[in-house]
Amino acid sequence: MPYLWIAIGSAVGGMARYWCYGIAARVAGETFPWGTLMVNVVGSSFIAFFAALTGPEGRALVAPGVRQFVMPGICGGFTTFSTFSLETLNLARDGQWMKASLNILSSITLCLIGAWLGYILATSMNER
Repeated sequence: MPYLWIAIGSAVGGMARYWCYGIAARVAGETFPWGTLMVNVVGSSFIAFFAALTGPEGRALVAPGVRQFVMPGICGGFTTFSTFSLETLNLARDGQWMKASLNILSSITLCLIGAWLGYILATSMNER
């Protein structure tokens, strides 16, 4: 049964990723992978927030199946690290080293900051 919930969550996450990527492409254009960056930052922020909020010392106790549905399911389907890797490789292969470097640095930095902020927000909520 856990596999079914993870599969359903992955489908939901994948559809959300496609929707968010489309919005970013329309708003910011497609000369830089803004959609992938946005999805990875949001996904990194949310998974850390949810993990801290629903962990053993968290404020919200949820069943293990809910954590599996959300974390490896929705978040796993939503984030796009494999897409990030391919887009960065393609930028580098096209000789766009500045954009490739910017994508690497901004993705790593912003996703880690997002994860840290998500964790801080959830732990502060847990203390109340």
